[in-house]
Amino acid sequence: MLAVIKKELKSYLLSPIGYVFAGLFLLIFSIFFYVTLFASKSIKFEYLFYNGATVLTFITPVLTMRMFSEERKNGTEQLLLTSPRSITSIVLGKFFAAGIIMIFTEAFTLIYFGILKYFGNPSLLVALNTLFGFLLLSLAYISFGMFASSITENQIVASVLTIGVFLAMWFLPYMSNIFSIFSLIDKFEKYPEGLISIPEIVTFVSFSVLFILLTIIVLQRRKSIK
Repeated sequence: MLAVIKKELKSYLLSPIGYVFAGLFLLIFSIFFYVTLFASKSIKFEYLFYNGATVLTFITPVLTMRMFSEERKNGTEQLLLTSPRSITSIVLGKFFAAGIIMIFTEAFTLIYFGILKYFGNPSLLVALNTLFGFLLLSLAYISFGMFASSITENQIVASVLTIGVFLAMWFLPYMSNIFSIFSLIDKFEKYPEGLISIPEIVTFVSFSVLFILLTIIVLQRRKSIK
């Protein structure tokens, strides 16, 4: 698995993908930072992430759309599936590599905390709790994006499918409370309030595990057919 992680990290860092993702992420957060600090006159770091959580809907596919679809398009999937490494280690390697890129990108937002610290007294504990919740949400989104990439060879299709499902999860609760269980963003909102809720952690982890397993099943089935 470590070999897969290293390979994937190199692909992110030696191509524009990782930098485009980090650049878009920090650009949008910088806009939110400006609005939060100057327009709203707020010095609460966690406010950045209320709107920032919605950003993941649109930029997560930058990390995930090529994970497996590119392998199929380039004809290298067969080599991947027949390599000595297990399907599970390949899937987990790709998942954790994307997670590492997310962690490093998220860490840069602490710059905003430092600036806010200069002007006021934001809570470090609440900030760390917010970052933790945001990471759980990010990993859940990555897991689904990876699954979407595993079922198509077209990166654009994988991206549109990912964004479409995320938007549905976001807006369906407004149509009926029955769908509130599917809204990961709603479950994240407790973290900027300084709360750590076990049910929310279980939901994020379960969601991630579910789509990691589904991705493994898809690849195992494709390997058995070939």
